[in-house]
Amino acid sequence: MARAKKVVLAYSGGVDTSVCIPYLKHEWGVEEVIALAADLGQGDELEPVREKALKSGASESIVADVKLSFVKDYAFRAIQANALYENRYPLGTSLARPLIAKVLVETAEKYGADAIAHGCTGKGNDQVRFDVSVAALNPSLKILAPAREWGMSREETIAYGEKFGISSPVKKSSPYSIDRNLLGRSIEAGILEDPTTEPPEEIYLMTKAIANTPNEPEYIEIGFTRGIPTTLNGESKNPVDLIEQLNTVVGNHGVGRIDMIENRLVGIKSREIYESPAMCVLIQAHRDLESLTLTADVTHYKRGIEETYSQIVYNGLWYNPLKTALDAFIQDTQERVSGTVRVKLFKGNAFIVGRKSEHSLYSPDLATYGAEDKFDHRAAEGFIYVWGLPTRIWAHQGRS
Repeated sequence: MARAKKVVLAYSGGVDTSVCIPYLKHEWGVEEVIALAADLGQGDELEPVREKALKSGASESIVADVKLSFVKDYAFRAIQANALYENRYPLGTSLARPLIAKVLVETAEKYGADAIAHGCTGKGNDQVRFDVSVAALNPSLKILAPAREWGMSREETIAYGEKFGISSPVKKSSPYSIDRNLLGRSIEAGILEDPTTEPPEEIYLMTKAIANTPNEPEYIEIGFTRGIPTTLNGESKNPVDLIEQLNTVVGNHGVGRIDMIENRLVGIKSREIYESPAMCVLIQAHRDLESLTLTADVTHYKRGIEETYSQIVYNGLWYNPLKTALDAFIQDTQERVSGTVRVKLFKGNAFIVGRKSEHSLYSPDLATYGAEDKFDHRAAEGFIYVWGLPTRIWAHQGRS
């Protein structure tokens, strides 16, 4: 019995998604599979991917260029939220999934499909992100996950695909699982599964080894408008160009590598390697600009929700009501987060060495210890008395 008649498949051209096409048709009785590949700035030529889907049995193969939306509607919101999962990972892969889900749903509605499908296994986070996002956007659509149910090993999956003329792109010399988009790369599997093993230099593409970075520092200036990066070294940039140029400049100095033991949503720990040069520096610079333009109470409260925001995104709840509510709060805080941050790049480090803003709350006359000091030192005694009054009463009570 067919689980669905017409299915839109999230397609990457890899082993699992390619095998999904004949599997859906021959094992689950799906009549028509429409392959959808999202161009997120992976850097690959997607025309061969589109053609491979057709050769694998798809009735139609679509490539959707969503790079601009990816940056404007997803990455920039994450930057405004200073979103770092477990205070380290800038969510490059996590941010892509709700956008892919959105395009899948739109395509299913356009072509009259009754289901969407993906090639996620039952072990990772992406299955949650796809399933929950699709359910939030169109709960009437069925969600099919063949790789989560077919029970085949990697070797068996490859052999199944070969029966239908699907070649495997996996090489024994490159056993890593890699996901790449405009915001960075995630690398796992192979020898990286041993958390004591240093990652080999060969796995990195976006960042240079420290030994190969320039011997002189490079200074860049990033301009923000209401919390959104808009200029690089004084020149206005469109969102995609800004990210691409920053990836190149920052990665040239070895900045943006992350090696972490990550807590996956499904309850296991995973050793993950990330390269995310632009996002790492943009979040660092944005947070610094906030320290100049936000009041102390807003800054401290916002810091408190940033980890919650990161967990929401990581856990696949982009379209959740709490995420929408937090977005509203964050957008309000960004009204005055405009200005320029100067960053020094050198030997794997990004140092914030200057910042300025028309909305700066920093007052030189109050901060200085020189003759220009206008702070009323005599007022401090009364402030300390009132501030410390509850503590003194508590201490006095303890002695009685």
